[in-house]
Parts: sequence; C-alpha cells; structure tokens
Amino acid sequence: MNPIVDAAAKVDFAFLIIFVISVAVLALVTGLMLWFLWRYHHTRHPEAENVRESVWLEVMWTLIPTILALGMFWFGWDSFKALQSAPEGALEVRVEGRMWSWAFIYDNGRRSNVLYVPVDTPVKLTMTSTDVLHSFYVPAFRIKRDTVPGMNTYAWFRPEEAGDYDILCAEYCGLKHANMLSVVRVVSDEEFGAWYTGETDTKAADKGKALLEEYGCVSCHSLDGSDGVGPTLKNIYGTTRQVVKADGTEAEVVADKPYLRRALLDPNAEVVKGYQAMMPGYDGVIPEEDLLEMVNWMANQGAMTMPMGRSVAEGEGCLSCHSTDGSEIAGPTFKNLYGSTVAVLRDGVEEQATADEAYLREAILEPEAVISKGYQPIMPPYGHLSEDDLSALVDWLKSLSKAGG
Repeated sequence: MNPIVDAAAKVDFAFLIIFVISVAVLALVTGLMLWFLWRYHHTRHPEAENVRESVWLEVMWTLIPTILALGMFWFGWDSFKALQSAPEGALEVRVEGRMWSWAFIYDNGRRSNVLYVPVDTPVKLTMTSTDVLHSFYVPAFRIKRDTVPGMNTYAWFRPEEAGDYDILCAEYCGLKHANMLSVVRVVSDEEFGAWYTGETDTKAADKGKALLEEYGCVSCHSLDGSDGVGPTLKNIYGTTRQVVKADGTEAEVVADKPYLRRALLDPNAEVVKGYQAMMPGYDGVIPEEDLLEMVNWMANQGAMTMPMGRSVAEGEGCLSCHSTDGSEIAGPTFKNLYGSTVAVLRDGVEEQATADEAYLREAILEPEAVISKGYQPIMPPYGHLSEDDLSALVDWLKSLSKAGG
C-alpha cells in the first residue's frame, strides 16, 4: 500500500506485524490441536500415559510469547511516537470539537470548519473539546485522538496527495454524533496561501452563511426549513416565537437583530419552546466582526418574507425604543397601539387622543407635537421618510393591534 503520509506507514507496519504474528499463532495452535487429536486418539493410544515435565518446553512457551508481546509493543510504541513527534516547522492548527462540529483555528486567526492544509507539508494538530468527549478520526492518515475538555491532545501528519479526506467523530457524543463530519482538504501551496491570507474569501453577501457553517451552526439548525435539533434558520428574522427563560417563565419575543445576537452569545437564556437547552454559548468565541456578519445574513435572508413596515422600523431604529411585545422601553409599546386611547401632551396641555392612522402619521413625522404622557420628548422627527415607507410603517403598526387586524 502506498501510504498517504509517512507517519501512517509506521502505523500500517505495526498493524501488519500484529496481523502476521496473530495468523502465525492461530496456525500453530490449530495445527498442534489437530495433531494432538490425531496422535492421541483412543484408537492409537488406548492407555493413558504419565507425561513428565519438560524444562525446555516450559522455557520456550514462556520465552516465545514474551518476545512476541514485546515485539508487538515495540512496533506499536514506535508508531505512536511517530504520530506524536511533529517535525520542526510544521504548520500548527488548533482543533476544537463541540456538539456537533469541528473548528480549525490557524495562527493568523483564520477559522474554518474544513481543515485546509498544503500538500507535502507537516501539519501539527493541537486538539481539545469545548463541551463533551469527542474523538478526532481521520482514517486516511491513521489519526484517532480523543479531544478532551480542559486538556490538549496532539497528532501530526504529512499529506502527500491533494484531495479531500474524511474527518469523523469516533466517540459517541450525543444526538448529532453521526453528523459530526468534515474533511481534510489538501491543496497546492499556492492555493493554500491564497486561502490562508483571505484572497479567496466568499463574497460579502454569502460570508454570513459561510460563518454559520464554519461555527457549526448548521449541524443543528437547517437553512432549508427542515426540523433539526434546533429551530431552522430559514426566514427566522422577524418571526414571533415563544421562549422559555432561564427562570422557567415563558415569553413571546420577535426574532430581531438583538434577539439573534443574544441567541448566539447566550442561547440558554431564552430557549425556543419545544427545544432543549443544549446549545453552547459563543460569547468570547465568535469575534464581533463575525457576529455582525452572521446576524446580518440571517436578517437579510428573511427580509423578503418580513413585512416592509417592520423592515423600515428596523432600519430607522424604532425598535430600540418601542417594543412589539407589550413591554416598555424608552417609548410606548407598539403592541395594540393602533385604535387605543392615549393620554398625550399637545402644547403642554393634556388631552385624550385616539391612535388612528392620522395620529400615527403625526407621531412619526412630528413627535414633539404629540408627546405621550409619562415619556420624555426625545424622539427625533422622521420627515425624511418616503410616502411608501411611511405608509408601510403605519400599516405594520396597525397589524400589531387587534383593532387593525
């Protein structure tokens, strides 16, 4: 067999030695058993015979198995050292296992869910786990190492042929264990250099999606609407969902950008009802730049199904002061606002007003003219809105009220 990596050759040779010795012992034991059956059959040996001890036989059946066992140990130890002792100048890559994906981090900070390596270059892997015990297994390179939370394990290899080689998890680690897959992608030096420096990055529109894949999000959350361990990410933005908070209480939230951010950094604080609190948090794991890319991609891919008015409200920052779930922030909630009777201050005089369409338009274009009682006059006017955007925003506000339904 032509080994793909030099360290793998020693592993193969150790297995070959063990296999040959095992076959030889099997043949010897089977042959002796058959010979004894024939030689001492009762038809040939009708009377029992007192067989005295034999020193040389006792020495042989003690010495030979000892030599064989020590020989197998030596070749196994030699192959183990070959996989542990990386040569000087090896490309160093940190491997992180988590439920249920692999992450590969390079010295320049580059992160990928695929292990990119240049051909004919030694690669040293420093491996750990962020949650439970996993096992990094690459059959082509004879690598199988446990990744253990709180400690580092090591291995190295030198790929001699370009191509993709399977990575699996060889330790049962939960529901999606069988899907904890990746590849070692062996490429030319030029191609690896371009990838390593970011020259072949995915175009900006798809970068967020690529990051979701790199951080292992798609191993539990589908992008096509199908159900998984976690809720699908398809058109998630702008949807209303029931969540269970850490204290056990339930709430209704809208999947806006702040929610998506919280769901990535501290997912178990608000768990979507019907799903288990098993997602690891990414606080301190995902850089701010990557976090923004991921949130923006989820927001933009849901923009086609999100009401235009909500898109305007998001873009203009309305939801930073006005909630849609009835809670109070800096301004009145939008929930059930349309059609309600509100107390306002107009020119300093308190009066009752009905929040009809005319009222909503005036409150958006000239908020200082009708100040809701109990709130500060801090809202800026939005006279820059086009008629289409203003109408869409008002229609969306009406949709949040039973009176507008």
